Amino acid sequence: MSRRPYRVALVAFPGIRAFDVSVITEVWGVDRTDRGVPAFDLRRVATDTTPVALRGGLTLLPDRTLTWLSRADLILVPGLDDHLTPAPAPVLDALRRAHTRGTTLAALCGGAFTLAQAGLLDGRRAITHWSLVDLLRAHHPRVTVVPDALFIEDDDIWTAAGTAAGIDLCLHLVRRAHGAEAAATIARSMVTAPFRTGTQAQFIEHPTPCADRDADALAAVRDYALRHLHEPLTVADLATRAGMSSRTFARHFTAATGTTPLRWLLDQRVAAAQKLLERTDLPMPEVARRAGFGSEVTMRQHFASRLATSPRAYRAAFSAAPVSDPAGSNPIAR
Repeated sequence: MSRRPYRVALVAFPGIRAFDVSVITEVWGVDRTDRGVPAFDLRRVATDTTPVALRGGLTLLPDRTLTWLSRADLILVPGLDDHLTPAPAPVLDALRRAHTRGTTLAALCGGAFTLAQAGLLDGRRAITHWSLVDLLRAHHPRVTVVPDALFIEDDDIWTAAGTAAGIDLCLHLVRRAHGAEAAATIARSMVTAPFRTGTQAQFIEHPTPCADRDADALAAVRDYALRHLHEPLTVADLATRAGMSSRTFARHFTAATGTTPLRWLLDQRVAAAQKLLERTDLPMPEVARRAGFGSEVTMRQHFASRLATSPRAYRAAFSAAPVSDPAGSNPIAR
């Protein structure tokens, strides 16, 4: 028996951003089942089915009313053109009821203001675009505003930083519910990264001293590292390859990516292990070796700290039909 489609609700009301609507639609509203992505049922939900006006002469036609939220697995709230736009009272009530039912809620960019209006962020951690952090704090002082994350979660309520971070959050929610391979397939079709590391601090307006030559060197080093994850790479090795001292390399790397070289390298190893666990039936020690962890124990520790699960539990949840790999080919690159 086939599983029912994963039900996703896009909450619509006047004032929501067309860009965020497009992001949600591109991630959840395109049929990619022929490429192994699960089936999604995306619905545009509003107080009624009257067309919703968006900026730029666009309109959005809702196809369900708020009662459909009781059927949704995931509810997405777009950002706002005017970040203090009041959401309709029925929308706020419906969001509160959905959270009480245990439905996952996610807001893109200024959508955090809508969740805050509903009181859902009171006493919880949340993020919005870096330029709106002070505004969110001022109007909703009971919200613990985190200034520099790309996206965060508190009590199954997700918020994201500005614009492109909405893509990051949507892909993360796909990864969380359906596995890294589904998220990577969607990301490839969108010509974007499956996930970005770091924080939005790297995008805040401030002088950046890195020259183009340094940026090119760092890009080349990251590409090299991705192709040699199975080797015992160290930050010192990568710095030498970039032609920099370890301290200079770490400073430029963090300025360019928003994360440290070591954390970036560990994130890539976890992602590589996820792919191997999904695509192959390789034993755990071999998965650990190919992903560059050296031992299953080390891999298990990093899965616990980053994904709050174990490699075995991850494989049980997200493995496709297992593929043996006796020849030692590299499924990470496929």
